Amino acid sequence: MLQPKRTKYRRQQKGKMKGLAQRGHEPAFGSFAIKATDYAWITGNQLEAARQAIVRYMKREGQIWIRVFPDKPITKKPAEVRMGKGKGAPEGFVAPVTPGRILFEADGVPLEVAKEALRLGAQKLPIVTKFVVRRDYSE
Repeated sequence: MLQPKRTKYRRQQKGKMKGLAQRGHEPAFGSFAIKATDYAWITGNQLEAARQAIVRYMKREGQIWIRVFPDKPITKKPAEVRMGKGKGAPEGFVAPVTPGRILFEADGVPLEVAKEALRLGAQKLPIVTKFVVRRDYSE
């Protein structure tokens, strides 16, 4: 599971998810990518499931890049606990994603293989995504 080795603070505020991705909105490493079209918190387990689906379909050919990392701690209070008494204990980590953010990139495989592999990976994620091809890509 993806999570930071250490953090400066154990707990973090929720924050607002608004606006479009200001960075990480174009493929930087590979020729093919999936781009988020919605707001979401994506967990490390979801990213790992998507990565496994992509790698399995590509038969370990080519290369993939994960462009988001879950570094935001999420807290949760136990079930049936009364209000108050402070914030809950950290439960896991998420990556906040805004529309336009590139999630996965792939290269080293044909267009059709990459498209299907990234489609299978996108099914494991809790948001709607869009397949994009690098501007200067030529077969």
